Amino acid sequence: MEAGMVTLAPALVRFSGIQKTYDGEHLVVKNLDLDIRKGEFVTLLGPSGSGKTTTLMMLAGFEVPTHGEIYLADRPIKNMPPHKRDIGMVFQNYALFPHLTIAENIAFPLSVRGTSKAEAQERVAAALRMIKMEAMAQRRPGQLSGGQQQRVALARALVFNPQLVLMDEPLGALDKRLREQMQLEIKQLHERMGITIVYVTHDQSEALTMSDRIAVFNDGIVQQIDKPDALYEHPVNSFVAHFIGENNVLSGTVETVDKDYCRVGLAGGGTVTARAVNIAGAGASTSLSVRPERVTLVPDGSSGEGANRLPAKVQNTIYLGDHALAVLDVAGNEEFMVKLQPGAHGSLRPGESIFVTFRPEDCLALDPV
Repeated sequence: MEAGMVTLAPALVRFSGIQKTYDGEHLVVKNLDLDIRKGEFVTLLGPSGSGKTTTLMMLAGFEVPTHGEIYLADRPIKNMPPHKRDIGMVFQNYALFPHLTIAENIAFPLSVRGTSKAEAQERVAAALRMIKMEAMAQRRPGQLSGGQQQRVALARALVFNPQLVLMDEPLGALDKRLREQMQLEIKQLHERMGITIVYVTHDQSEALTMSDRIAVFNDGIVQQIDKPDALYEHPVNSFVAHFIGENNVLSGTVETVDKDYCRVGLAGGGTVTARAVNIAGAGASTSLSVRPERVTLVPDGSSGEGANRLPAKVQNTIYLGDHALAVLDVAGNEEFMVKLQPGAHGSLRPGESIFVTFRPEDCLALDPV
């Protein structure tokens, strides 16, 4: 092996040419090819109806692909029943048995696998320590908070040392503070145990926080799969740019193309230079993507050398604690947002005329919305 080369873990899960339809006409998942490496935390992210949960259910064995094959550790599993797949599951609704104690709930996967009583007791004790709930072993689910119940569901999914753990919107029922705490706990467990996790959510901030890689789904197709920072900085199309993080969109027409950059005439007036990421060429319509934190406000239109400069009108300001947002009318977009330091918004007045500037490399020319 050459010096400096990184050895990637082998694929534990492989979706090959997967299609899924429920009515024989409309494909919910279209030609999915996806590899998930051993030890990875991969999130399937997308809006409702995008195919992410169906993909997870096919991997779990609760749905059967219409076409294609799924491999787990190089074994085809399309026709293998769920209980033989050696997969742990965590659901949004916890799915705990209300009549069993916490210890009995955690022990359930071991009992159906015929684990000896002595070994089961050891594993349950270890799982209770892992979720810091040793003192609650004899309580029942109804006596626990939502966060505690989710910890028990997590322990139950991990207690039999599965090679893969699937999580379907597991934190959806929790409040914001508890949700953020559980995100960190699950991520730390993943790193400590080296388990492979496939996680489904529609919450992009949750996906960015937790994942090694994110597969962005829309209309049954993976639009892009990449590391969180790569998705944010280098989206391949307008859907990914808009779905991942805050994003400003300006519509226009490509006037000229010069290598990696293009000149765009904006529908609302003015021209800008942008990175040519996903355009059809000169004369084609395009949607420009500019992140709010990459835009600077200037009162007199002065800008750095080569920077784009556009007139703007202040619509509103929003104070958010650790930062503020200026909402502007820029080139026909009346909800153009600029991220500001806290306190910097105090001098802006609705109706005030101002200028925005941003670098060409921070402006992406993508497919029209």
